[in-house]
Amino acid sequence: MRASGKLLAMGAALVAAAAIRRAFTLPQRALPDPAPAPDVSQTTLARMTRPSVDAHPGLSGVYLLADGPEAFATRMSLARQAEKTLDLQYYIWRGDRTGTMLLEEVLDAADRGVRVRLLLDDNGIDGLDQVLFALDRHPRVEVRLFNPFPVRWPKVLGYVFDFPRLNRRMHNKSFTVDGQATVIGGRNIGDEYFGVADGPLFADLDVLAIGPVVDEVATQFEAYWNAASSFPARLLLRRVGPRNLRRLRKRSSIVERDPTARRYLKAVRDLEIVRQLAEARLPMEWAKVSLLHDDPGKALGYLKRAEGSDARLSGLLENAIGTPKRELAIIAGYFVPGKRGVANLRALRARGVEVSILTNAYEATDVGAVHAGYAPYRRQLLRAGIRLFEMCDGARQAPSRRERRKGSRLGVSGRLRGSGSGSASALRAGASTLHAKTFAVDRQRLFVGSFNFDPRSIDLNTEMGIVIESPLLAGLVADAFDDVVPENAYEVALSEHRGLIWKRPDLSAPLRREPGMGLRDRLAIGILKRLDIEWLL
Repeated sequence: MRASGKLLAMGAALVAAAAIRRAFTLPQRALPDPAPAPDVSQTTLARMTRPSVDAHPGLSGVYLLADGPEAFATRMSLARQAEKTLDLQYYIWRGDRTGTMLLEEVLDAADRGVRVRLLLDDNGIDGLDQVLFALDRHPRVEVRLFNPFPVRWPKVLGYVFDFPRLNRRMHNKSFTVDGQATVIGGRNIGDEYFGVADGPLFADLDVLAIGPVVDEVATQFEAYWNAASSFPARLLLRRVGPRNLRRLRKRSSIVERDPTARRYLKAVRDLEIVRQLAEARLPMEWAKVSLLHDDPGKALGYLKRAEGSDARLSGLLENAIGTPKRELAIIAGYFVPGKRGVANLRALRARGVEVSILTNAYEATDVGAVHAGYAPYRRQLLRAGIRLFEMCDGARQAPSRRERRKGSRLGVSGRLRGSGSGSASALRAGASTLHAKTFAVDRQRLFVGSFNFDPRSIDLNTEMGIVIESPLLAGLVADAFDDVVPENAYEVALSEHRGLIWKRPDLSAPLRREPGMGLRDRLAIGILKRLDIEWLL
């Protein structure tokens, strides 16, 4: 009996193990036959943009979107302009006010006959499974999930059984309409990115672009859409009926009746950019623009750092921007340079290159672990002569009188200046967390994208962004470190005793303790600093 009992127990354990393995195994990936690509050459958007594009051969038109409501309005306006195709690619899409309103625009576009393709990283769609499955049932909509979790709830279990794969995410962000216009940059889809959240708001930066770079974005989208990590949503999501589409429309109507959402929508409708887009008179900077992106195979661990610059964005960036000769200005919400990054920045400084960095102060960050990865490198950067700024919690600091005066002076050309200041200009709206990822080189080239200056962006996540060869825009970002940034951020420096101090124009004396950090915070960050987690950040 004992032997038979052991055999039964062993058999039960094997059966349970096999069941668990099946539960955490991805379904067989079956893709539908691709339909012919729609002809987008005669759409209204094509006719609107063609004269300007033809007048600037080889160049792309770009307009920087630093203001959250303006960034949302641009997406809504473009979605309403769509006649043939709508290709959307995002790391996070929330089911909140702005996320719901944009999903309804997507559904309306499909109802008009627009082919909609929605590619979402599966880590950033909490609570949307039923809505996305219902959308996928629409004959003009196809939803695919990148690097999906086989078990839908709780998703965290997937990390237990398949951590090496699921720890790699698609961080790319693009919104492309009729193959004629695209929005790319740092923003995900959610209230905090568009200035409507009840909690912290993100200072962020996107680029609206037309011209040749749109074709490059479309090619990038196709590569990810057909990548081995992209799975049709219907293979993974729980089947639901068409009533969920009706619920989406009902949910949107509820959102629009919400007082906060109603005020936000009115402000969006009043924005000049909506009319400028509709009337094809948006002032754009025309420049040579290049798209850089990781090969989607990076999400499967196929690409290693040593494999060269043709498949990884970090290597492509080094080739595209060259070696800074005079000036490097970095704005990064998540800045974890690591030993290699610090060595590179110190080498630049040793050659006489002026280096300025803006990242989040502890009181402004939304990820404490990232601060623990960044903080140990501050003294090394400062000793090398690098200027280091940490963004204040915007909810605690109102714009200065000088900033209000400066903002009121901005005209049409100033719109470029306000946007050019990038995430720093967004502080005027009371943003509390820096989320933008941009840097300017020698006042000649500007990078805007999803790439964070951290090990995760370099080695784990897939990323994308553009290099804009524009002295105007690059110079404006560099200039922000002389005017906008010092008035909205702490300047970190070394005291006479080589300790850290935090300075700000409105403070009577420098702070000698880290702003916003209490005893429990210091203990938690101290523990995280001692753990080997930098490679995860």
